[in-house]
Amino acid sequence: MRLIRFKKEKKVILAAVTNQNKLFSLPYENAIELAEHAKEKEVTAVELINELIDDSLPLNERLEDIQLLVPIEAPEVWASGVTYLKSKEARNYEATNGKLDVTTFYDKVYDAKRPEIFFKSTKDRTIGPKGELFLRSDSNWQIPEPELGLVLSSDGEIIGYTIGNDMSCRDIEGENPLYLPQAKMWSHSCSIGPAILLAESVEDPYQFEISCRIYRNEELAFEGMANTNQLKRRFDELVSFLKKDNIIFPGTVLLTGTCVVPPNEFTLKDGDHIEIEISGIGVLRNPVKSQVSAVVNNS
Repeated sequence: MRLIRFKKEKKVILAAVTNQNKLFSLPYENAIELAEHAKEKEVTAVELINELIDDSLPLNERLEDIQLLVPIEAPEVWASGVTYLKSKEARNYEATNGKLDVTTFYDKVYDAKRPEIFFKSTKDRTIGPKGELFLRSDSNWQIPEPELGLVLSSDGEIIGYTIGNDMSCRDIEGENPLYLPQAKMWSHSCSIGPAILLAESVEDPYQFEISCRIYRNEELAFEGMANTNQLKRRFDELVSFLKKDNIIFPGTVLLTGTCVVPPNEFTLKDGDHIEIEISGIGVLRNPVKSQVSAVVNNS
């Protein structure tokens, strides 16, 4: 069972999507409110939804025809780094200018007890399906990072899974690790969607197939695939470090790292289109747009 949000006649609707792609309107503002009500009733979210839609008719809208919003307005988006071997190798390439001749801090964090977790985005910086992702104007080496996202309750419970795009400036991060916030966070540098796959609908979250496709001039410029069974760390481990001495706002999303990295010579360009697909969740599609740096007049 998946959850989506879309706008109909100026009203935002939370809807359940069945395995047959039938849509049913739900009487809740968001996924967290639904999960909290299910917890009060001591049932799962899926059981509550089935109870609500049992005697209801599906909506007339077709999933492919509606404009989807972000499935959750996440107050904060956090991200995990170097959780896959491929990610460690890519970060090492950046940090050593392609020499790969020394052990770096990325090697150390890959094997360390404490994972890398960093702040990625806020509600106003995060966009949904078909929204424009912006390129950072002071970077010449930018890529998408397709990731499985965990949708969390205030106590860190995994409510469901979504798709995240953790846009990254490889040149800025490679220049100095202290530049990580600038390499990761700017306007429209993160997208999530198109749906939330409820946790109890997932038999094994370490068997998600992840694929990323980048189109340029309507031609496929890059395609890569991975599986969450390649993760070095477990989801509960990542969540436990995010929770430690921290406030988790309801609806927070934790991205779990990437294992799909375009070739080192590849960088995104204005007009590219990114598709990230995760089995059971759907396809997150976003166009890419350049930004013009604001000119500061000191006169």
